[in-house]
This record gives sequence, structure tokens and C-alpha cells, in this order.
Amino acid sequence: MPYRRTENVARRLAARHAAIIEAARRAASEGGMAAVQIAPVARNAGIAAGTVYRYFPGKTDLVAALLAEMSEREIAALRAAAAAAPGPLSALCRAIMTFAARVLRQRRLAFAATAEPVDAELDGLRLSFRQALATEFASLIAAAIAGKHLPEQDTALAAAALLGLLVEGSIGPLAPQPAGREHEMVQSLTLLALRALGVADARARGLVIQTALPADAAAP
Repeated sequence: MPYRRTENVARRLAARHAAIIEAARRAASEGGMAAVQIAPVARNAGIAAGTVYRYFPGKTDLVAALLAEMSEREIAALRAAAAAAPGPLSALCRAIMTFAARVLRQRRLAFAATAEPVDAELDGLRLSFRQALATEFASLIAAAIAGKHLPEQDTALAAAALLGLLVEGSIGPLAPQPAGREHEMVQSLTLLALRALGVADARARGLVIQTALPADAAAP
């Protein structure tokens, strides 16, 4: 009986933790990281602010947990997209398209997580999020190089440049507003990225195909 009670408590604690993170995600989606504050997050999660403080002593801790959850979600999405591809180059292509599509689905949240001006403490946390994404892309680029699908190149530098291209092209200050053009923008960004990596004929080779954006290309 004590064991069963402990399991139930653990489930309740986990559910409450998830509810807090989801409320923080909604806040960031609407108002950026500045909107991730303990009191409104608690209110949106339907719990007392004191309860949130038991999980997260301050805003920085809450933002760190939100970015960690987002990082896990994004890495999982990239890996799932790559795993469904028949080869390393198409895996890289699918990962690029998936990331671009997910960013364009919720541009405000993606901007908050990657590019929004924040104080130094939060910027360090956000850098870890970007590094995790770059590391995943570097692994995919390395696999494509090993398979002789891409020319030899510095994978870390290529991944950093790729991530910069995708972020700047989709949510940067000069990026066009999607306004129903999400699919077109994903196609263009992917073709540009593949050309930069050394694939000049991606469309002709069927790597970038005319399909609807995946239904699960949701929030980063």
C-alpha cells in the first residue's frame, strides 16, 4: 500500500510539473520570455504561486526547465524525421524541413527560444538550446559526408551556419511574414540550405518534394 501511494504521488507531481511547463510555454508563445513570470504561469496552470516556487525557485529556473523541455522535443522531432528517411542525405533534408516547418508554425515561441533579446543569464540558457540543435544537425551532416553525399567540410561550422540560416530566414527581423506561405518558405529555406552544404540539384533529385507540411510540425 505505501508503494502504491508513492506511485500515485509521483504521478501527481509529474503531472503538476508538466502543467507548469505547459503554462510557461503558452506564456512564451504569447509574450516571449519576458512573459514567463511565476505568478501568471501559476494562474494559467491553475495552481498557487507558492506551489510553482516549490518546483522552480525563480524565473531563471523556470525558463531553464522550459528550454530543456523544448530542446528534448525538438531533438526528438529531428530524429524522428531523419529516422523515417531512406538515406543520410534525405535524413538531413527531412530534418531541415521539419525544423523550418515547426519554427514557422509558432514563430513567436521560436523567436523567444532562439533570438529574442534577453538578459545575460537567460541568454546563456538559450545558447545551450541552440547548441543542442546545432549538435544534432552536425551529426546528420557528418553522416551525409560519410556516405559521400556531401563534400568534406567542418561539420560544426556547417551546422552553426545551417542553424543561423534557418533561424534568420524564418524568424529574423528581415524574414518575410509567412501569411499562408509556410510551405513555400520551408521549400526555399531547405533548397538554400542544401545548396550551401554542397547539394546543387536537391529538387531534381527529389530531396525537396511538393508535399503539405506535416500535421505535427507544431511548436518548437
